[in-house]
Amino acid sequence: MSHPFAELIGLHIDEQRAGYSRLTLVAGKRHLNPHGVVHGAVAYALADTGMGVALYPTLAAGELCATIEIKINYFKAVRPGLLVCTTELVNRGKTVANLEARVTVDDVVVARANGNYAIFRPSRPGA
Repeated sequence: MSHPFAELIGLHIDEQRAGYSRLTLVAGKRHLNPHGVVHGAVAYALADTGMGVALYPTLAAGELCATIEIKINYFKAVRPGLLVCTTELVNRGKTVANLEARVTVDDVVVARANGNYAIFRPSRPGA
């Protein structure tokens, strides 16, 4: 499946299975904020995408998922380099799923996120 946003920021899906994902991104100059550290939105994008990637294989034919909310905590400033995001499904109900993501650099946790996702069937094709 094509993922234009992931391609735009250089995000790679390394592993995907029901309830789990591992994503990586090599942060460089284009990912920095004016202070010279990786913008927090990069870690957020890893967590949000990782959660969707982990949830997607649990969906039935015709179902979609969408972010309801994500809470993220940032622990350290991130310098350019390899960011790794691992995500695990915490709970999946019929209409809402909860997932947790960890973003690391050199095995050091730099951010953690918890998110809720709606599970639904679109009311019209392409919606």
